[in-house]
Amino acid sequence: MRMLKLFRVVLLGLIFSAMGSVALASADPVYTSRFSDVAVSGYDPVAYFTKGEPTKGSVEITTNYMGAIWRFSSEENAKLFLADPSKYAPQYGGYCSWAAAAGYTASGDPKRWKIVDGKLYLNYNGRIQKRWEKDIPGFIEQGNANWPDVVLSED
Repeated sequence: MRMLKLFRVVLLGLIFSAMGSVALASADPVYTSRFSDVAVSGYDPVAYFTKGEPTKGSVEITTNYMGAIWRFSSEENAKLFLADPSKYAPQYGGYCSWAAAAGYTASGDPKRWKIVDGKLYLNYNGRIQKRWEKDIPGFIEQGNANWPDVVLSED
C-alpha cells in the first residue's frame, strides 16, 4: 500500500513536470495547436465582430500574420483583417486571457470568447471564463501588464 502511494506521488510529479514543459514549448506570440500553424483553431477572428459568434474559416481564404495562418469565412472578412489585424486578432495572441492575467499561457478556446471595449478575448474553458468574468477589468489590466513578458519568459 505504501509503495502504491509513493508510485502515485511520483507519477503525479512526472505528469505535472510534463505539463510544465508543454507550456514552455508553446510560447509563440500567437497560440496555435501543437501540430498546426493555424490561429484561433481555424475560426474567423473577424466573424466575432461581424456575426457575433464563432464561425469556422475556410482553408481557401487565409493570410499569414505574426507567424500563424488565419482563416476567414469570407473574402470581405479577410480584407477587414488585412486592413487592421490588431483590431480583430484576439488579445494575448489567442492564449487564455485569465492565464495571461495569472502570468502564464494556456490555450484559448474559440468557443469561450467575449468582446470587451472592441477587443476579442478567449479563455481556456467555460469554468475559467466564469472566473475571468468575475473581474474582467481587473484581469484585463493584469493581462496587459503581463503581456508579452509571459510569452517571452517561456522561450
